[in-house]
Amino acid sequence: MGYSKTLRKLEVASPVPDDIDIANAVDPFHISEIAKELNLSPHHYDLYGKYKAKVLLSALDELQGSKDGYYVVVGRISPTPLGKDKSATTIGLCQALGAFLDKKVVTCLRQPSQGPTFGVRGGAGGGGYCQVIPMDEFNLHLTGDIHAITAANNLLAAAIDARIFHEASQSDKALFNRLCPLNKEGQRSFSNIMFRRLTKLGITKTKPEDLTPEEVKMFVRLDIDPETITWRRAMNINDRFMRKISIGQGSEEKGMVRETGFDISVASEIMAVLALTTSLADMRERLGRMVIGNSKAGDPVTADDLGVGGALTVLMKDTINPTLMQTLEGTPVLVHAGPYANIAHGNSSIVADKIALKLVGPGGFVVTEVGFGADIGAEKFMNIKCRYSGLTPQCAVIVATIRALKMHGGGPAVVAGMPLDHAYLTENVGLVEAGCVNLARHIANTKSYGVNVVVAVNKFSTDAKSELNAVRNVALAAGAYDAVICTHHAHGGRGAVDLGIAVQKACENLTQPFKFLYPLDISIKDKIEAIARSYGASGVVYSKQAEKQIEMYSRQGFSGLPICMAKTQYSFSHNAAEKGAPSGFVLPIRDVRASIGAGFIYPLVGTMSTMPGLPTRPRFYEIDLDTTTGKVIGLS
Repeated sequence: MGYSKTLRKLEVASPVPDDIDIANAVDPFHISEIAKELNLSPHHYDLYGKYKAKVLLSALDELQGSKDGYYVVVGRISPTPLGKDKSATTIGLCQALGAFLDKKVVTCLRQPSQGPTFGVRGGAGGGGYCQVIPMDEFNLHLTGDIHAITAANNLLAAAIDARIFHEASQSDKALFNRLCPLNKEGQRSFSNIMFRRLTKLGITKTKPEDLTPEEVKMFVRLDIDPETITWRRAMNINDRFMRKISIGQGSEEKGMVRETGFDISVASEIMAVLALTTSLADMRERLGRMVIGNSKAGDPVTADDLGVGGALTVLMKDTINPTLMQTLEGTPVLVHAGPYANIAHGNSSIVADKIALKLVGPGGFVVTEVGFGADIGAEKFMNIKCRYSGLTPQCAVIVATIRALKMHGGGPAVVAGMPLDHAYLTENVGLVEAGCVNLARHIANTKSYGVNVVVAVNKFSTDAKSELNAVRNVALAAGAYDAVICTHHAHGGRGAVDLGIAVQKACENLTQPFKFLYPLDISIKDKIEAIARSYGASGVVYSKQAEKQIEMYSRQGFSGLPICMAKTQYSFSHNAAEKGAPSGFVLPIRDVRASIGAGFIYPLVGTMSTMPGLPTRPRFYEIDLDTTTGKVIGLS
């Protein structure tokens, strides 16, 4: 059943070497060998060098009649600076299933952003002996998807300001003549995308010369209200000084200055569209209906109104195909999309999961990872991704460590560059049990969706048996199907065999039906408040701006969309310093925005920013190139 030819036996060392050194020591299989083990023929994929390939959507079309395998989602407790190695657990579980338990398995991961790669957290392809390789390619440019998203995002931003500029300086007739120029035969015509706007306006005429002056005015004037523009520019690095900028200061822009800013590319709605789309045609429609702001009359203005939806799709056409890679032990990985979970919906693509579920077939496993803590990543997986995909998981894995639980139990603050406090290196069952309130709430929340929950405890050498037993006891008491101690970081798939067995049993013995946290037909506020209650909040308070936006989106007919909370990942509350399982707090909603193309409303909680900043000592201090061998060094 498993992968007979592409499995690789790892020679592990102790202590565990740096991630990049482990990755560089392994020669990957040619990606065609990985594809062959998945029964993908060469016409199902395009090669991107020796070790990466784009799997084409035609593969999914051919597999439509095949049955799906088991669907497993991996989340974690609320993050701390001590880390939990969620990505390593996801990959370690898959290496265990494929290399040791003889199961067909595909790992589905998001593409890392260069923001954290060069910023604080480093790369996102696992760690130790559980990694995606080539690790440097995975964490840097990969196949260029995020670059394409950045280009498309900024094309739309340029189109918005150009349209405002031209409408401000031209008459209706001049605009019309330029939008519908004379051809060589001296005739005017509408481009295909213009018919979308004409239909929206209720105009059925097909020839420009047939429009009345009033219809010409309606057609050519989007009349965008600059105060309502929510579309911002994007870049794929952390640059805090671009959070707020002024544009239009050139002499030719005639004083048309306005404030805007940059988001990190993985927070772009176009990234979310890629992750939630189900086909090329669906992606075209989603890109076209993205709302960038309102007209002065209060009507939503879309990318198709600007005439740019088709061009965005052209820039994005190759991104819809997931990238095939491999783990250190030779099991296959599909890498696709990369939205953050704290400021977007934090999941890899529906397309990749659907292809993978068909490829592994009945009895096989697809393991996908959600971003940050289960309160945001898994909640959005269940309520947003599963709604649009129609897929439902059988098992959810929640990752924890003794050290992180100690911090949630009231352990001392961790300071970067300073040795760990004694509390994290010595036995303290009481501190662990106090922190398990965070784990218990994540288990209860995740189990409420109707999935079996397995807890994976990543073991460190300093963890005491009594501490590990305490976590297992709390997890089972909180309703977990099982709780397993793992050593995959140090031992690869062999260290996650027990986890693989537990996950298999959890999938095979699911008895509950899947259910969402909230229905779509309730109000925006009711949906926000349902999510807030899952955090432990006693209520929600809305700013005047948030109230205004909710009223507007409801009036515009968008209240039936799911909710994507933009909230700190470090706490159930809006206060990153509140560890454990705070309750009784009032959740503040600062603003509410809409990603209509992606298909969700996103409230901004507290001071949440959509552009991270670099720390005093970023990760890029460690990263360089060995100019003799051509290998990247220092990446992690």
